[in-house]
Amino acid sequence: MKKFNFRKVLDGLTASSPGSSSSSGSNSGGGAGSGSMHPGGTAGVLREEIQETLTSDYFQICKTVRHGFPYQPTALAFDPVQKILAIGTRTGAIRILGRPGVDCYCQHESGAAVLQLQFLINEGALVSAGSDDTLHLWNLRQKRPAILHSLKFNRERITYCHLPFQSKWLYVGTERGNTHIVNIESFILSGYVIMWNKAIELSTKTHPGPVVHLSDSPRDEGKLLIGYENGTVVFWDLKSKRAELRVYYDEAIHSIDWHHEGKQFMCSHSDGSLTLWNLKSPSRPFQTTIPHGKTQREGRKSESCKPILKVEYKTCRNSEPFIIFSGGLSYDKACRRPSLTIMHGKAITVLEMDHPIVEFLTLCETPYPNEFQEPYAVAVLLEKDLIVVDLTQSNFPIFENPYPVDIHESPVTCTAYFADCPPDLILVLYSIGVKHKKQGYSNKEWPISGGVWNLGTQTYPEIIITGHADGSIKFWDASAITLQMLYKLKTSKVFEKQKVGEGKQTCEIVEEDPYAIQMIYWCPESRIFCVSGVSAYVIIYKFSRHEITTEIVSLEVRLQYDIEDIITPEPETSPPFPDLSSQLPSSRSLSGSTNTVASEGVTKDSIPCLNVKTRPVRMPPGYQAELVIQLVWVDGEPPQQITSLAVSSAYGIVAFGNCNGLAVVDFIQKTVLLSMGTIDLYRSSDLYQRQPRSPRKNKQFIADSGLTELNDSPVPLELERCKSPTPGLATRTPEAAPGFYRNEIPAVRQRNQVHHLPVKGSRKLSLPTDLKADLDHVNGHCTSPTSQSCSSGKRLSSADVSKVNRWAPGRPPFRKAQSAACMEISLPVTTEESRENSYNRSRSSSISSIDKDSKEAITALYFMESFVRKNDSTISPCLFVGTSLGMVLIISLNLPSEDEQRFTEPVMVLPSGTFLSLKGAVLTFSCMDRTGRLMQPPYEVWRDPNNIDENEKSWRRKLVMNCPSPSQEIGDHQYTIICSEKQAKVFSLPSQTCLYVHNITETSFILQADVVVMCNSACLACFCANGHIMIMSLPSLRPMLDVNYLPLTDMRIARTFCFTNEGQALYLVSPTEIQRLTYSQEMCDNLQDMLGDLFTPIETPEAQNRGFLKGLFGGSGQTFDREELFGEASAGKASRSLAQHIPGPGGIEGMKGAAGGVMGELTRARIALDERGQRLGELEEKTAGMMTSAEAFSKHAHELMLKYKDKKWYQF
Repeated sequence: MKKFNFRKVLDGLTASSPGSSSSSGSNSGGGAGSGSMHPGGTAGVLREEIQETLTSDYFQICKTVRHGFPYQPTALAFDPVQKILAIGTRTGAIRILGRPGVDCYCQHESGAAVLQLQFLINEGALVSAGSDDTLHLWNLRQKRPAILHSLKFNRERITYCHLPFQSKWLYVGTERGNTHIVNIESFILSGYVIMWNKAIELSTKTHPGPVVHLSDSPRDEGKLLIGYENGTVVFWDLKSKRAELRVYYDEAIHSIDWHHEGKQFMCSHSDGSLTLWNLKSPSRPFQTTIPHGKTQREGRKSESCKPILKVEYKTCRNSEPFIIFSGGLSYDKACRRPSLTIMHGKAITVLEMDHPIVEFLTLCETPYPNEFQEPYAVAVLLEKDLIVVDLTQSNFPIFENPYPVDIHESPVTCTAYFADCPPDLILVLYSIGVKHKKQGYSNKEWPISGGVWNLGTQTYPEIIITGHADGSIKFWDASAITLQMLYKLKTSKVFEKQKVGEGKQTCEIVEEDPYAIQMIYWCPESRIFCVSGVSAYVIIYKFSRHEITTEIVSLEVRLQYDIEDIITPEPETSPPFPDLSSQLPSSRSLSGSTNTVASEGVTKDSIPCLNVKTRPVRMPPGYQAELVIQLVWVDGEPPQQITSLAVSSAYGIVAFGNCNGLAVVDFIQKTVLLSMGTIDLYRSSDLYQRQPRSPRKNKQFIADSGLTELNDSPVPLELERCKSPTPGLATRTPEAAPGFYRNEIPAVRQRNQVHHLPVKGSRKLSLPTDLKADLDHVNGHCTSPTSQSCSSGKRLSSADVSKVNRWAPGRPPFRKAQSAACMEISLPVTTEESRENSYNRSRSSSISSIDKDSKEAITALYFMESFVRKNDSTISPCLFVGTSLGMVLIISLNLPSEDEQRFTEPVMVLPSGTFLSLKGAVLTFSCMDRTGRLMQPPYEVWRDPNNIDENEKSWRRKLVMNCPSPSQEIGDHQYTIICSEKQAKVFSLPSQTCLYVHNITETSFILQADVVVMCNSACLACFCANGHIMIMSLPSLRPMLDVNYLPLTDMRIARTFCFTNEGQALYLVSPTEIQRLTYSQEMCDNLQDMLGDLFTPIETPEAQNRGFLKGLFGGSGQTFDREELFGEASAGKASRSLAQHIPGPGGIEGMKGAAGGVMGELTRARIALDERGQRLGELEEKTAGMMTSAEAFSKHAHELMLKYKDKKWYQF
């Protein structure tokens, strides 16, 4: 029976009412009140033209695969027949690895740490022991392993487990020193118990401690070796239920391992010693060695060393045995790194590790403990890495790890996810990256090769990019739910190495990691790559297949503005036109060796945080630095970190912003086009209501007053709003200034009324970064400390307020808004504006009262071909700018018409005066044409800039503009989708009518939003701080999906969560792991086919023939019936209070895994059942025929016997 889908009913209701997706009461910023569409005009035509094909049936959330190294590992296990590896973690997770593509993640519901893992060798099952004293049996014969049984110990704590090969009885040691036995099939505790007081001698008065080792004898399965922590070892006879022999040693035991013949065993101790014991003489060790201890004089004991935590004793048929152990180094070598020691004959090799060793296992050719082990590799589990050492070569090289366990080589600071990339891009990146791979790996294949994995139906290329704290960038091939590193880029190579004492200016911004990557922007089509770092820099890279040696071009930008001395004019007063000559931007020269570091005691000014290399730099093939842009110190204040970044390869322009303002740079001509404070972006189109202001002030603090006073010192005001100069021109001529503003004056004069914007005291965090600033509540009205300034028509700027709050007693510090904190603002508008549902091009100067109390950060940037102003008839290049206060500004870009002129002619950057508004900080933009097709930003087709053959030809840039189809109809031709922290709006352009409004969340805020393509249709995907993932169709903003997926428990998730096309997303689930998920119903259905199989049917290798003489003289070697010994009939039942059996959901999960999520499986099963019935019928007929034949044969044989019964032998 098909499950009733309530979402379909909602889809039908929302489809029947066009305004139902809009929220009531949202009428700010040109929004349609109560979500209704603006009446009349072409808006209704636009709405009818787009048929949305997405419904709620297209969406479902599920996790797909987890990449990276298991976080905080605790346990390791290996199946030598299936050749799969299992890793347990402190958070209760289990990762099972096989061949590349076979990677499975399991999680205990309790979240208890995994103490130990035991494979049922070649049985497709795994036993895990947790710190909550629970045993779990996992079924691995399905793509999603599930728990079949659980056994919870109530009165004792589990310390060690052992499962003999081909046995169904599990030995469990406890903290009290007792040993219990569990039946693996039923997961029921046996009544057979080895009590600690029966194992030790009666004369012993002390408790032997917890059980640290359990193993059966290779010679006799009826003998069990029990190791206790205090140094006692008991050889227990399971049949006679008594100790056959006991071994005592002064030092605590950490581990024990048998020689394959079962006559000797080796122990590792806490004093760094190894003891070899012979069963024939258990009174004292047969051999005692301290491998790393100094040799003392005769009669003296060797000095103690660090504990040997584990030892493995493996034999070889044609060489000396291997003794492998971890720890045991001398105490006087405190600085030495963790090590693994390999002793082979007389040779001792110490392998130093980068991280502490958690566990190691020796991989052997045979699963039988009574045969020569023939070790060929050692798997070493470190705290932050997994390595496998090749034992077959004398220098012990390591295998090249095919798993992406080095994601966290440097901490991940940001991520980007690209689906359906150009198909040749992965091959290109791999061919470049393979040249820089490390050498010296073993030439043998990776030994963990179990499982089966097929490519599946999902074959489109995917690329994941990770930015790291050391400034490195890694490109990963993420196609078909795998992950393989393609290429690594080190951005720190463009900077000079910081010497001791030279990083003081950087330390004032960040405590460490000055090269940490903060934002990534990549255009796969043009291969333009851009990053911004925590030290307030932007680097633009271009891709080339050829190596070059060149100097790195850099620009320095001053982007530090204080809003001071702004007088709000009376409505009747018409202020004089400001002197534009004082607002001309200063020239920007290419920085090289001109950077000067301020001496001690001198205010730092015009100094970047990092120094770019001035000498020629060799750049290998791959991404090569084209331009470095750095924000500089201004009057002793460090530059603020960059909060938004956008690049257009078609325009040759990069834009970035922070909490101070916006900068636009032409990276083709290497010039700064715009460097302006956020408030100046508004004022640039409101000149008649803007008063001349004082130059920027230097702040000096005076200690003899309760508040900080400001002393003026003239510094030229920087207001960069210009076109890029042509080569040879450093500044713009004053004669060009009046014409620059002339077209804006009429629109400003039409505005007569000033609307003041009240500011609410409450604030909300607006950006998902670790650099959130705790801001004091700042009111839009004057407070008593600033009443004097307000009475004279002035208000303190945001910087002034910060200094007042910093020095005022009893107030918390007012820190800089590194990521912008957003105020909730209400925007009352005039009747005329409400009717037009859009803002006028000009903006009142009183809106700057908001900016004077808190900095308005630039939070989103987007280049597109759109209508810059209201009712424009043609589209043109523009830049959409979103701020932390929910404002959207459109900046016009005037590019040269001819392609050849782009390298010489200037580019005009003109704030258009168009404003839109939303609630909360703006997060993302996108654009659709009138048919509902998502319009991609224009881009330049990639050409190798260093190709000699192409340089000889005429150089022409090939641009793909993605413009909407031309139409002669009058009306709107474009949708613009804008999403903020609180709501989403869809505007129709050029009328700037708000068609749809949807308040996404009221009690939380959106961390990440993006417009993605799903089944050839666009939709808006959002991830909220309360853990909800929401999908809305476009352009109607109808809710398609709302799932409480993951609560925000870590800012790492907020910083790294990202959506991409085709219904996929990812985030950094731990410092070392990336979790991928899908919100596509189709991918959820096909996920079983995409995952690898952990278990494959393999015949267990046969045991070697011991031979007659070896069986006669080598010991008993006989097997015994454990079922008879441990079963309920002979051992009885265990106490119910000792352990509780909990059935698991593995049976149901197994059925789901077998079905694979495909409905056709049921039909195929029915067909198979019918075929089986037919075969059974045929078999029955054949059986009846064989019975008839047998009866006839018996009859004839009887007759023949009677015929010759009385004849003698000589008569034949």
